[in-house]
This record gives sequence, C-alpha cells and structure tokens, in this order.
Amino acid sequence: MLASNPANADTPGYKARDLDFKKILSGQMGPAVSMNATHKGHIQPGGGPMSPSMLQYRMPQQPSLDGNTVETEREQVEYSANAVRYQASLRFLEGRIRSLKTAITGNQ
Repeated sequence: MLASNPANADTPGYKARDLDFKKILSGQMGPAVSMNATHKGHIQPGGGPMSPSMLQYRMPQQPSLDGNTVETEREQVEYSANAVRYQASLRFLEGRIRSLKTAITGNQ
C-alpha cells in the first residue's frame, strides 16, 4: 500500500489510501489467537490480504483539480517514517538476540 499511493499520483480521481495500524492490530489480538496449518511444516496465516473495509481514505491538505488526493511530499514522509521505524525495530531485535546469545554462551 505504501507504493500504490505514489504510483497513482498522476491518476485523475485516485483517492490516497491509508490504514489505522493500531486499530487493525487490536482487532487481531483477541483472547483466542489460533493458526491453521495445511502441513506439519507449513503455517498458513489466518487473515490473508487486508479487506477493503480496513483501508481508509486520506484527506488532502490541498486537493488537486482532477480529484486526485495523493500528496507526493506526504507520501515521501510516510515512507521515510516507516523505514526508520523498521530499522529501529531491527536494531532492537538484534540487540535482544545478541544479549540472549551472550547469556547462553557466556560471552565467548
């Protein structure tokens, strides 16, 4: 979805899409979380692609005359923010894994 908005920046009438990640995550984290497996070694995710009802439209700060609501600068900011959050989560996980390895091997 991050790529679809900038890809359609010049499409007349295209409406920029977004999602509320916290709302979707809270809806998925119920009391009973289950997985379905088709084979002993395979895990089949339960949700599949996101339903269109989970997607939201963005309200542009400055609408264009052709009805397109994609704002290239905003999309670049959102993409960059997502990349920074991704890198931060990878570094956090790397640190956690490194400390677990140190605890297991005794700093060897």
